[in-house]
Amino acid sequence: MNYDSLRRLLHEVKRGKTGIDAAIARLRTLPYEDLGFASVDHHRSIRQGFPEVIFCEGKTTQQVVAIARGLLKKGGPVMATRVEPAVAQALRRLDRRAVYHDQARVVTIRNATRNLAGDVLVITAGTADIPVAEEARVTAEVMGSYVETIYDVGVAGLHRVLDRHDRLLRARVIIVVAGMDGVLPSVVGGLVDRPVIAVPTSRGYGASFGGIAALLTMLNSCAAGVGVMNIDNGFGAGCLAHRINVLGQTGGPGAKSGKK
Repeated sequence: MNYDSLRRLLHEVKRGKTGIDAAIARLRTLPYEDLGFASVDHHRSIRQGFPEVIFCEGKTTQQVVAIARGLLKKGGPVMATRVEPAVAQALRRLDRRAVYHDQARVVTIRNATRNLAGDVLVITAGTADIPVAEEARVTAEVMGSYVETIYDVGVAGLHRVLDRHDRLLRARVIIVVAGMDGVLPSVVGGLVDRPVIAVPTSRGYGASFGGIAALLTMLNSCAAGVGVMNIDNGFGAGCLAHRINVLGQTGGPGAKSGKK
């Protein structure tokens, strides 16, 4: 049950269309539904503004589909991350609205695209960082943010990001995704007065230690206003960017609405 369906239920009770016992019966799955192998949190959209997201790594296809089916029964939308192609096919069979964003490894099941708010900008240092950036982009967009991307503007060719300075200044929130030395978020953080969310990736040669070198660089950034996510956590970055993006607005100062 999402926020809108809860409001409808309460209005039905108020008007006498639904009895109290019937309403309680419909609310029995709150705050979760026990599937045996998973406790699906149907209350999350009311608490946090978006339903529970399915993290697919370590789950069987049958488990993912069962969780998605439970979320759809409560109205959705459904978002699944770290999705392998076989799991994506199963979710497509479950609901024909399912879309597989293959670079992001994300499946979304939702109604027609709504108006998107604000302005989130996602930047990568290199092309190899795009999968993590796409996970961030899809996440923020599905949650309701307007998102644009600028890819492959790392510090090995610093003029590329400097050439986009005006675009950086128009964004409400900036996500910067980088592997290797992970220095791009510090550069961007030194150019703007916007919140910068840094995401280290596991891309790089041996001494990058699977993203630890980039993570440490970002944690030690001398630029103010830079927050750091875990390695390869595009989903977390997209979620945080969306929440910052829509703070204080249904169309607040500097915001724009549109469809991508």
